[in-house]
Amino acid sequence: MNAKAYYCYIVTSKERGTLYTGVTSNLIRRIFEHKSGLITGFTQKYNVHRLVWFEAFSEIESAIQREKQIKKWNRSWKHRLIEESNPHWDDLYPSLASGAVDSRLRGNDS
Repeated sequence: MNAKAYYCYIVTSKERGTLYTGVTSNLIRRIFEHKSGLITGFTQKYNVHRLVWFEAFSEIESAIQREKQIKKWNRSWKHRLIEESNPHWDDLYPSLASGAVDSRLRGNDS
């Protein structure tokens, strides 16, 4: 039985560009919404739609706590977090949407 997963994620406009940190229970759908301009506000205004980092959790409270933690960080800390797993700031969405999913999509709160 698969447990529900929740995600904290970071999207950007370009490498080292404008950053947005969010939480969702459906990462593929949420990034599609960002890319399609379906979410009005900050991400639409600044064209922030490139998924560059995410982390999965089995509890929504843990995902929200991580989001709040990251939102308090300065830009250099966020850049370092992204570059630890994605040094070239590649858009991770195409591999998610195509089904080439990595182990981070399993919620594990660790």
